[in-house]
Amino acid sequence: MAAVAEGELRPIYLITGGDRPKIRRALDRLRARFGPESFETLAADAAGGEEAVAACNSLGLFAGEGGRLVLVEGVESWKKDDEEAVAAYVKDPVAGAVLVLVAEGDLKGSTLPALCKKAGEVLTYEVPKPRDLPSWVRAQFERLGVNADPDAARALVDIVGDDATALTTEAEKLAAWAGGETIGRREVELLAAPSNDASAWAIMDAWGARNMAGTLAACQADLEHGEEPFVIAMRLASQVALVRQVQAHAEEGLGAKDIAKRLRKHEFRVRKALGHADNYSRDELDDAVVTLAALDAALKGSSRLTGELELERALVELVARPESVGARG
Repeated sequence: MAAVAEGELRPIYLITGGDRPKIRRALDRLRARFGPESFETLAADAAGGEEAVAACNSLGLFAGEGGRLVLVEGVESWKKDDEEAVAAYVKDPVAGAVLVLVAEGDLKGSTLPALCKKAGEVLTYEVPKPRDLPSWVRAQFERLGVNADPDAARALVDIVGDDATALTTEAEKLAAWAGGETIGRREVELLAAPSNDASAWAIMDAWGARNMAGTLAACQADLEHGEEPFVIAMRLASQVALVRQVQAHAEEGLGAKDIAKRLRKHEFRVRKALGHADNYSRDELDDAVVTLAALDAALKGSSRLTGELELERALVELVARPESVGARG
């Protein structure tokens, strides 16, 4: 394969690790290299290696000057035939097409890491061990341009826990509040949402129980306590992602203890998520991801409706059973 010039994208990338916020930012940077109509996102449980290759080949026929991007999420579920299809493709990739494979789980036994290391690049973003989390949080504050006291990062970890998505959400909230002012332990203790705060979990538990009235009531309570719709949406997105993961592992025959170990989550959280997974099918959880992505776009300005109304509409869609949605339509 010919050498790749500095700054030029490689034909294939594999992105792995447990640091979901950093993975999201890496994907955002990749998408920014392409036009809004120049990338396609596939789910590995619905699209195999041949479909991913076909997407690269078909997009390549219409690739403009900026090239095209094909993103495949959840490639840890791929089988040998899927990996062989990609291996054959990267021997002669489409010029201007970039194939990005994202693994949410274990790739043990997979040929993808070695294949992507040879033909492209492997990007691994891991959340540090608990004892190193304060340093990781300090890096998030620096990225956000926040001037934080040494104790602020430790305080945030003590209050929020070791969930990277939750820590990132709280750091962003603190950054928006600070407005350039220095943040210390006192500000963190006043503003950060504790991981064991019952109200913080109420909306997720109500959604997981498929309790429409409870979900809307919990949402209203959060809003009345000053929570921003974006923060509530992020919290729900994190829970939906966890429920999808534990459901997939449970279908492989793993119990709560083994799933917790694999995902590096507290067993209590995994057991809760397994209970939620019993109330939603895989298709419904996939649809929930789409709904939350649309909500994220709406809350960032794509809708003229208020954030509170967009959030409420999304919650109704998330909890409603398919037959109810059909009846309303």
